[in-house]
Amino acid sequence: MFTGLIEAVGSVVSLETCGEQARLTLAIPFANELAAGDSVAVNGCCLTVAELLPHGAAFDLLASTLRVTALGGLNSGSKVNLERAMRADGRFGGHFVQGHVDATGAILRIEPDGRDHIVTVALPPEVHRLCIDKGSIAVDGISLTIANLDAGAARFWITPHTWMHTHLHEAKAGQRVNLEADLIAKQVDALLAARTVGT
Repeated sequence: MFTGLIEAVGSVVSLETCGEQARLTLAIPFANELAAGDSVAVNGCCLTVAELLPHGAAFDLLASTLRVTALGGLNSGSKVNLERAMRADGRFGGHFVQGHVDATGAILRIEPDGRDHIVTVALPPEVHRLCIDKGSIAVDGISLTIANLDAGAARFWITPHTWMHTHLHEAKAGQRVNLEADLIAKQVDALLAARTVGT
């Protein structure tokens, strides 16, 4: 379980394809605090540390991970958002994030507004239907509040702290991002769908 509060920004050392799978190697600021088998959300996707390196770690990406997420589009030097799994005794400051990416979207626009920034992200229908104005969604692992929900897209107001402490300050229009819809919305949707089938 994660909170969507980004702990650090890392960078891609390499992404090596191995048939339908891949190995992602990252430079990670808190690498010396990791152990093999630890869970780390990389751009919102829960990955397991496969190998520890002097200043980073390597992660194995399954074919399904590459198919559902935007991780396969990373290049050497790409910046990634990082969050370790939440401790049971930690403060819960974001929202419920599982690290299970539902789909990808694309950044449509990034607009400065004073010290803030407005980021507009295209949402696929299966994610858009689970969103509401002022609801929560994880975008590349960042817990964000939907400021405006438009047809096929959502707009987010990014504070200076979030802007500088995530990869957003280096993001570009057209960039693919991982999306995880609100857990509670998905649970309610599944329960209502099951009741409809049963009637």
